[in-house]
Amino acid sequence: MNLEFNQYEDLNKLAVFELKNRLKKVYAGGGPKAAEKQKAKGKMLVRERIAYLLDNDRPWLEIGALAADGMYAADGGCPSAGVVTGIGYIAGRQCVIVANDATVKAGAWFPMTAKKNLRAQEIAMENRLPIIYLVDSAGVYLPMQEDIFPDKEHFGRIFRNNARMSSEGIVQIAAIMGACVAGGAYLPIMSDEAMIVDGTGSVFLAGSYLVKSAIGESVDNEALGGATTHCEISGVTDYKHADDQACLSSIRKIMGMLGKPKDAGFDRIKPAPPKLNEQDIYGIVPSSREKPYDIKEVILRLADNSEFEEYKALYGQSIVCGLARVDGWAVGFVANQRKVVKSKKGEMQFGGVIYSDAADKATRFIMNCNQKKIPLVFLQDVTGFMVGSRAEQGGIIKDGAKMVNAVANSVVPKITIVVGNSYGAGNYAMCGKAYDPRLIVAWPSAKIAVMGGAQAAKTLLQIQTASLKAKGMEIDSKKEEALLKEITERYNEQTTPYYAAARMWVDGIIDPLDTRKVISMGIEAANQAPIERAFNVGVIQT
Repeated sequence: MNLEFNQYEDLNKLAVFELKNRLKKVYAGGGPKAAEKQKAKGKMLVRERIAYLLDNDRPWLEIGALAADGMYAADGGCPSAGVVTGIGYIAGRQCVIVANDATVKAGAWFPMTAKKNLRAQEIAMENRLPIIYLVDSAGVYLPMQEDIFPDKEHFGRIFRNNARMSSEGIVQIAAIMGACVAGGAYLPIMSDEAMIVDGTGSVFLAGSYLVKSAIGESVDNEALGGATTHCEISGVTDYKHADDQACLSSIRKIMGMLGKPKDAGFDRIKPAPPKLNEQDIYGIVPSSREKPYDIKEVILRLADNSEFEEYKALYGQSIVCGLARVDGWAVGFVANQRKVVKSKKGEMQFGGVIYSDAADKATRFIMNCNQKKIPLVFLQDVTGFMVGSRAEQGGIIKDGAKMVNAVANSVVPKITIVVGNSYGAGNYAMCGKAYDPRLIVAWPSAKIAVMGGAQAAKTLLQIQTASLKAKGMEIDSKKEEALLKEITERYNEQTTPYYAAARMWVDGIIDPLDTRKVISMGIEAANQAPIERAFNVGVIQT
């Protein structure tokens, strides 16, 4: 181990420590006082409910833990967007869980709450996973109703998805464990089965105050929509339970009786750990996003037995492609290379730039994996495609378009890990969020933006300076320097993985040592959704 390795290791471990501290705050939800109020009602807290429901010997992959982080400060914040979502195992069956956190604004729906719920449903639909809703919500957060209610990807899309999943045979079970009001009442009742907890659960289109205001009727919430009303009179709910534990135990029993899902046929053998030390990843990946490193050294610490069958190893070296196994699953890696290499073209440092030959190689490899029914794993550390007259004359746009086409039309599952930079069209070609990865996560070292901070800041400075001069303002070198600093700091803040995770551009930020778990659980989920569409790239310029 050299001094540089030790420096990288210390800084990356410090970044993971910061991540874990941030997550601890998020896991606290609305805080101890709000938690005590829920406990006083005889209710379990949201994470206690999930822990009780899940198999304790199987992994849990939370989705969107940092959603809304740093957002809605004027409204008191909304930790984790007021809802906990993820992929876990119940009675041995992999499934998606969506659970409202009533300690956060009584579980009210903010704009990011809707986005996070829709992402959870998308994961269930893509992978044909059963989905469990633990409902405990006061409904739409009215001060922001215009950003939650009317648009295509807003609140109503959730009920549309309820209907579509039911028609496609994707199991949905809902437990009403607290308030469930207004439009939100449709979610559990549009599920296949709905259960309710006596004394704490209630479901109605309008609460007692609104009923009094609208039609003059005086009625309490329990008589209006409690467990007795809906299990004994209206027939709206299917099961009545005495408390949270009984309700959750009932879900476990039902899940233990589900028929086996169809198999998509992705290849898996007995898993094996990497032979090389996974912990070395901390010392391999630089803390600076400009420094070179060998992405193959990272792949060898993710692959079973540290075995990697590289494809076209000496051609198009700014992208590394090849076959490996992760937790027993066969995968095809597509990864950006940043190291300095020597070839017949001379010494080159790629810095995450995609050249024409690399795009051509990656396109062919992606097509091969689709032909062989091998899932794809993208490791992003990309600054974009090569620019300049030589690159343009060599057809970089054409070759880049071929790669984007192959990624967009892939029918095998894709999983994306943002290791470092994720800039510009490189984000698209390496299967960014817009290209439907089954899962997309970032390491703490990630940066996501149209371009790097230094380039963007200088471009923005030129625009802002020209605008100020057009208004007759004098800009001296000192003012220009202050402007550049302000722009750079603002832009760099917007490129952090936390900014991306808060807006759910990624499903989460993970410790690099959890990468194998993400890949394995993602492919296991995808294996429950047989491929129904033939691979076809349409028209490609050659």
